[in-house]
Amino acid sequence: MELADLPLHIRPASQHWPEELRTIDAPPESLWLRGQVEVLAPAKRVALVGSRSPTPYGEAQARRFARALAENGVVVVSGYARGIDQAAHRAALEAGGRTIAVLGNGVARPWPECELLPRILAEGLFLSEHAPEEAPRPHHFPLRNRLISALSSAVLVIEAAHASGSLITARWAADQGREVFALPGRVDHPMARGCHRLLREGARLLEDPEEVLADLGLGSQAPEAISQAERAPDSLVLAELRGETLTADELSRRTHRPLTSVIVELVEAEMAGRVARTPGGLFRLRERSELSE
Repeated sequence: MELADLPLHIRPASQHWPEELRTIDAPPESLWLRGQVEVLAPAKRVALVGSRSPTPYGEAQARRFARALAENGVVVVSGYARGIDQAAHRAALEAGGRTIAVLGNGVARPWPECELLPRILAEGLFLSEHAPEEAPRPHHFPLRNRLISALSSAVLVIEAAHASGSLITARWAADQGREVFALPGRVDHPMARGCHRLLREGARLLEDPEEVLADLGLGSQAPEAISQAERAPDSLVLAELRGETLTADELSRRTHRPLTSVIVELVEAEMAGRVARTPGGLFRLRERSELSE
């Protein structure tokens, strides 16, 4: 068994103990770590949380924000759940960054099962207050959420239903004095109701990674030379795809252009590598990591 596979048990007196956990209510008595312990060293950290059943839009935004944060040296923290959490962990690692997965069970058997396991062991960190072999239990997850927010200077809620575990994380964050951001969505979609509720209650509107980076005292470190395919969209159709995943019919209605004209432009953009087609007849702008392939 490699060192990364060996759970490490730490207590508040340990040199590895996160300072952020010393000042919160109900701090853990100890922590179990598995992976690269140096990821827990003092650093700027941001939590990304959201639905286990995200829309394509929500998942794309989770990737977008996690990637931008990781590219600027921010550690991405999340809960390893399916959906937004795993999208955030994956995007951070793909950007060459670091990530912490806070579990609601023991680190010996990270749950749920996911192909990210070996990569997080090699490049990130699993963290839990439960014994290594502890199974996941419903009451573990609300408590797990207080650690996600406590380890982070800000919590980004990407997509959430009206009654969602992500809202619990946001409540913990507010109580702990952390900044809470919420991404707006479609007013008629249930996965947007939780974020809209947070916005009504005073969370900050989240639109661009630069907003979070500015709060952290960081500037975007995008390459000086940006390829033509990465520049801002120069058509109404591609502009509507910024941060969205839409069908040709939806694009036609939004841009008030004939469907045939929209389809032709989408096909041309797809052939030029600017647009990707996804299952269900949906289209999205390709991400920077894809453009470099």
